[in-house]
Formats: sequence, structure tokens, C-alpha cells
Amino acid sequence: MHAAGIPSPTWSGFSLGPLTIHAYALCILAGILLALWVTNRRWTARGGTSDDLWSIAVWAIPAGIIGGRLYHVLSTPEPYFGRGGNPVAALYIWNGGLGIWGAVALGVLAAWWAARRHGVRFGAFLDAAAPGLILAQACGRWGNWFNQELFGAPTTLPWGLHIDKVLAGRPNPNWPDPALPAGTLFQPTFLYESLWNLGVFFVLIWAGRRLRMGHGQVFFSYICLYTLGRVWIEALRIDDAEHILGLRLNVWTSILVFALGAVLFAVSRMRHERPEPHVHTRERLAYDAAAERLLEATGEQAPPYVRGAAPPAVPAPAAPPGPRR
Repeated sequence: MHAAGIPSPTWSGFSLGPLTIHAYALCILAGILLALWVTNRRWTARGGTSDDLWSIAVWAIPAGIIGGRLYHVLSTPEPYFGRGGNPVAALYIWNGGLGIWGAVALGVLAAWWAARRHGVRFGAFLDAAAPGLILAQACGRWGNWFNQELFGAPTTLPWGLHIDKVLAGRPNPNWPDPALPAGTLFQPTFLYESLWNLGVFFVLIWAGRRLRMGHGQVFFSYICLYTLGRVWIEALRIDDAEHILGLRLNVWTSILVFALGAVLFAVSRMRHERPEPHVHTRERLAYDAAAERLLEATGEQAPPYVRGAAPPAVPAPAAPPGPRR
């Protein structure tokens, strides 16, 4: 008989013919859709366009997923490249394992490239995207619940998490110690982080408006607030991880990223006390103005702006006919 606590699901996906839809992937997809919705509302409210968002998202989202997987594999190489490891399993993203630091790093790099190409002020876009990003993380963490992974140490707390010692007739590979009896409860770190991220989402929305943040300050606040929570949550986890000076690698990463975010926020705040007056570059604004004049004069739609494009030429109005002789 189990003690009271949070049950783990026995369902982790469903099949559509030969295709298996994993719950972990559904959580990530739901998070992406929420992030896009929130970012689109915030971005268009600042004067941007939905086309801007999609032009950046088509590069940033795949890059974020690739970066997240690379970070996970490189920071936890033993299951893939250690003794008895399976290198091919590094591609099995549906089994879990996306490192947020790699996802943010490569996703932000791709977003910077796309924003530069389309004449979008990068800091303004990051500020619009930050609350949606932390909301996506809050949603995505539930994938760990479905996979019964990345939980904390055994606990007697009433909200402890049940983990199945045996799954589908086989020992659960995530069970930490064979000596632990079935029914042991564990710290639900997925829930702690999800709730923390949800709180950060509301703080970013409030602080961004109240303090009139701009020039990347909302994003830098996101970095600081997320890592602040990640340090203590990471310290509760007992899954395999690389350690440096007795601390998990992700703890050190959180500390360093927090320091970087704090410095960037302080520098940006000292230089800019108000948001950007425009979310597009001067070149993009000039191009869009010329494109609007072209549309009004001829009905012709100019192609979307890309970096280096000259403003479309607007034909001069026809001269009035001369006097009749």
C-alpha cells in the first residue's frame, strides 16, 4: 500500500499507426505554442509584426532543441559514450534530456541572426520573448513527470512523488537504488521548478511594465530569476550528473549564468531607463515606410525587408498635362 503523495502516470504516449506520440514531446510542444502566443501578443503590442516573430521562430526553435540536446549529451556523456553506453541513444530525444542552457544559448544565437537579418532590434525581441520562454519551461517540465525522471532524494513529505520501481514488467532504469523499497516517495523537483517558473512568468510581466524595462532587461531578469530557483532545485536532484568541486555541473552553470545576467542587467539599466522607441532598426523603418508609399501609389506589394535591401523606389507622380494650344 502506497503512502499519500503525488502519483506518477503510467501513460507516456500513444500510437498513431507506426508513429508513437510521446507525452514528453507533447509537453514541449504545448510549451512552444504557449511561448509563441505570449510572445506574439507582447511583440505586436510593442509595434512589431507577427511576421517578425515567425521569421525568427523558424530558426530559433529548431536551434533551441538541438542546443538543448547537445548540452544534455555533453554534460551527461556516460549513458551514451561510457562503458555499456549507446551512442545512438543520443538521438532519442523522446526519452528526455534537454539541457536548458544549451537550448537558450543556441536558440538565442539563432534568434540574433534572424533578428539582424530582418531588421528587428534584438534586445526588444528578447524582452518580448522572455516571459513566454519561462512559461514554456514551466510546461515542458511536466514531461519529466510523464517520463518518471529527474526527481529528487527520498522524502516523507506528503507531496512526495511516487516512482514505479518496475515499469512494464521491467526494472525502472531511473530507480536510484535497488535497496530502496517500492513505494518510496521522492522530492518532486519537476513540480518545484514548474511552479517556480510560473511565478517568474508573472514577476517578469509585472516588473517589465512597472519598471518600464527595455533593451534586454526583461530577458536578463529572466536569466537571474530562473537560475536563482534552479540552484536550490538542482541541489535536490539525485540523477547522474557531472560534478565539479562537489557540486553538480548545472549548479555551477546556474551560478555563472546568474552572475552574467546580473551584470548585463545592471549595465543595460544604467544606460537605458526607458524601452526602445522603436522595435525595428532605422534601415527597416525606412524600408517599411517606402514600401507603404509604394503600395499606396501603385498597389504593388514590396518584398519583406532583409538586411542590406534598398528601400523600394516609389515612382514619381505623373506631371499634369500642359495647357492646350
